[in-house]
Amino acid sequence: MTVFRWQPPPLSPSTEGWRPAFAVLALALSLPLPALAQTPSAALVASDPATPSTPPALMALPAPEPAAAPERPTDIEAARAIWQRANQRVAEFPRGHIDLLRWEAQNPARPSGGAGETAANTPALDMAGALRQSLRHRPGLFTHAGMNDLERVTVQRAYAEHVRALQRAWIDAVSARQRLRLMGESLEAAATGAELGRRMVQAGNWSQARLLREQLTEAQAQQAWTRAAQAQQATTEQLARLLGVWDAQAVAQLTQRLPAQLPEPPAQLSTGAAEVEATVLRSQPLLAQQRLRAQRSLVAVSPERLTAWSQAVDEALKTPATPAGAAPWLAPQIGDLRLVRDHSLEAAVEAESALLMAAAERRSMAREAWRQLHAQHTGALQTQHALRLQTAQEQETLLRYNGMLQSSWDLLASAGERLGALDAAMMARRDFWLAQANWDALLAGADVDPASPGASSDNNKRAAAGGH
Repeated sequence: MTVFRWQPPPLSPSTEGWRPAFAVLALALSLPLPALAQTPSAALVASDPATPSTPPALMALPAPEPAAAPERPTDIEAARAIWQRANQRVAEFPRGHIDLLRWEAQNPARPSGGAGETAANTPALDMAGALRQSLRHRPGLFTHAGMNDLERVTVQRAYAEHVRALQRAWIDAVSARQRLRLMGESLEAAATGAELGRRMVQAGNWSQARLLREQLTEAQAQQAWTRAAQAQQATTEQLARLLGVWDAQAVAQLTQRLPAQLPEPPAQLSTGAAEVEATVLRSQPLLAQQRLRAQRSLVAVSPERLTAWSQAVDEALKTPATPAGAAPWLAPQIGDLRLVRDHSLEAAVEAESALLMAAAERRSMAREAWRQLHAQHTGALQTQHALRLQTAQEQETLLRYNGMLQSSWDLLASAGERLGALDAAMMARRDFWLAQANWDALLAGADVDPASPGASSDNNKRAAAGGH
């Protein structure tokens, strides 16, 4: 019998060139799929110490001016020449000293200390965008099909706490950026006053004591600007941590993506005072489940046993647990062991007590958070009204200054008062939105610390007071 064996056809010159291509294809197919082409994980890149990074940007602190007195003329002729040159220089500008100093500030020999503005083609990072970016790195805050009620409520509570933390960081970062701009304007006004005072001393119109007061005001404004710059960097880093931004250059650009200011508070609050506690209680599903369990436990025990337990507690609280003169820190004692050994009674009493404490705590949170929100809302509206009055006063001062009815110092003082009112309004608006974030988190099922907005506000106001 003849056996036929299959032999591969001989390779012709036209197919000979395909052999290397077949070999490469076979090698590629033998590799794991991720090895073919895969974008490096951002987490792996960020955690690699070998990943290059930009050094942290340092604050461009304004250089303090020397406090030495300007050189004074040695004789009457030199003094007259200085006085004439100063008057000629001021006469070149319509409104005198202020216009002259503004022109020199617009043509500076020294760099400006202000922060850069947002690029026109850079999208603003609002709160919704920040939340979407932060959730990309938190898979545990997503619900999914197949979850039971307890698992879903747990995720919802963690989600509400995360949203509140992110809102606080975003509000702080926006406010810090705006406040840095305000402190820059205050520093510019203080520097204008110090420079004008120096020229007044040089012309012989002022004493050195008055100049020192202006220079002290400028030094305090520099300190306030430095604190504001530090606060901006700290709040930006806090926001970057929550967003998962790890690159130093991206963190530096994050500040420029923030809005210029926070939105204005609403004219009226949406929730009435009568609905506060009921709204907060309904927003906590765990409390409703705890109430059902307490009801079942109480139904399983006769009213007589519950009455006996209440009487035993009253008796234990009346009778001193220790002799007279002993330490009063021993727990009261139940004398009836039959009540203590009744497990159904014990479960019912503990469930009822736990429910009462949870409901009392939740109602107290509701009242305190609502009072905080209402107070911060009222304060924000009041400071807005004060700012409008202060701005109108500054405009009136400017009109009188243009008519040469008021001096340059009156205009500088009015501008400083307006900047102070603007700073107070901005801080009040920040405190309102922090209180609103606390209230929204409470309605979403999270616990809150209502004292936190007021405490942070006090700290910021103390920092602001140091610069005025």
